[in-house]
Amino acid sequence: MHERYLNAQHVRVLKTIGFDIAYTEARGQYLFDAAGNRYLDLLSGWGVFALGRNHPKVVEVLRDVLSADLPHLVQMDVTVLAGVLAERLLARMPGGLERMFFCNSGTEATEAAIKFARYATGRTKLVHVDHGYHGLSLGALSLNGDLGFRDGFGPLLADSVSVPFDDLPALEQVLRGRDVAAFFVEPIIGHGVRIPSDGYLPGVAELCRKYGTLFVADEIQTGIGRTGKFLAVEHWGVEPDMVLLAKALSGGFVPIGAVACRKSVFDAVFNRMDRSAVHGSTFAKNNLAMAAGLATLEVLDEEKLIENAATIGAQLVADLRPLIDRYECLSDVRGKGMMIALEFSRPRSLSLRAAWSLLESANEGLFSQMITVPLFARHRILSQVAANKMNIVKFLPPLIIDQDDRRWISSACESVIADAHKVPGAVWDLGKKLAGAALRMKTGRS
Repeated sequence: MHERYLNAQHVRVLKTIGFDIAYTEARGQYLFDAAGNRYLDLLSGWGVFALGRNHPKVVEVLRDVLSADLPHLVQMDVTVLAGVLAERLLARMPGGLERMFFCNSGTEATEAAIKFARYATGRTKLVHVDHGYHGLSLGALSLNGDLGFRDGFGPLLADSVSVPFDDLPALEQVLRGRDVAAFFVEPIIGHGVRIPSDGYLPGVAELCRKYGTLFVADEIQTGIGRTGKFLAVEHWGVEPDMVLLAKALSGGFVPIGAVACRKSVFDAVFNRMDRSAVHGSTFAKNNLAMAAGLATLEVLDEEKLIENAATIGAQLVADLRPLIDRYECLSDVRGKGMMIALEFSRPRSLSLRAAWSLLESANEGLFSQMITVPLFARHRILSQVAANKMNIVKFLPPLIIDQDDRRWISSACESVIADAHKVPGAVWDLGKKLAGAALRMKTGRS
C-alpha cells in the first residue's frame, strides 16, 4: 500500500538498506517484529520518544482525558490544561521568557517565531547557520542550511542569509547592518551533532543584544532533556529571546509544538484585542496534547531521566572514544547526553583508501551506511546517518536506556567498526551493493 499510495521511493530506500521490517510491538526503548526479535531503537522517531514508546503514565493520562468528556477546541474559550502546561514549561525556561505559544509541530513553532520576530522588530531579514535544520514548510525551509532540502522549492524568503556555525565574526558581519529581525540556531546542530565552542552561544547572545536582533534557540531536538539538561542552552548559561520546542514534549503520542518568548515580543504581536487571533493554529492547545505534555514533564522528574541521559550518554561517549586510536576511519566521537555522533573520515592505509574512494565516488557519505546497516542487520540496533553527504552516524536514544543497553551499543559499535576495516570482507561486499544502488539512482535506473 505504501508503494502504491504513499512514498514509493522511501520504500525503495528501506528495501535497499535492509530496514524493511514490519514492527508489531513497541515498549520503552525496544521495538519487536512478528518473530519476536527485539531491536534497540537509537532513532526514537527522530528524537520524539524521549520517554521510550508507549510510556504507561502518559497512556493512563490520555485515557483519563478521553474518558472525562472535557470540552475540546471550543476556540472561543481558554482551557485549564493549556494554562497549566504553559506555567510549568515557563518555570523551566531561562530568565526573561514569560509567554508561551502552542502549535502542532516544530516547523509550526519556527513559522511562528519568524512572524513574531518580524513584527516585534519591524525588520525582515533572518539569519541562520550552515547545515541548520528548522523544518520543511516554506518559511522554515528558508532557514534550512542543507541545499538538498531547498532545491526546486524556491523562491524562498528573500531576506534570509546563512553564516557558518560557531563563527562569531561572520555573525557580527551580517548583524552590524541592524536590519536583522532574528538569528535562528540549534544549540547543537542536529545534522552532524555539531557542538559549539564554549564561547559561541554566549557570544551570540551578546551580539544579538548589541545589534537589536532577537536570538532564537531551536531546541526542537535538543530540548526536553535530550542533552542532559532540560534545554541545551543551559550548558552555556545563555538566555535567548525565544525558545522553540516540539518532538519529545508529548512523549510521542500527540503532535505538539511551542514557542517560549519574552513578554515584550509576545505583547508586540498580540497588542490589541482585534489582534488577539492574528496568529494561531486550529488544533493548538488541544486537551490531548496539553495533557501529554504535562505527563511528560512529570515522568522526566519522577524517573530522573534528564540525569540518566547525562550519565549514560557521557559513559557511552567514554566507551566509544578509545576506538578512534584503534580504527583509522573513525575520526571523532562526540555528544552531550543522549545525542551522540560517530564521525568517519578518509583512511590513511592504501587498501582502505581505495575502497573508501570507490564508495564516495558512488555517493558522498556512503561509508556511514556500512555502519548503520550492519548495526541493524547483525545487532538489531536502529540508528541513522546524520544527514546527506555526511559520514556521521547519529544516535538519539530514548532517555530511559540502561546499563545493559549501553553495553549492547558499545559492543556492537566496536564489532561493526572493526569489520569495516577488513578489506576485502563481508561489510565491503555490502559496500559494493550500496554503491551499485547509489549509481543506479543517479542514472535513474531501477
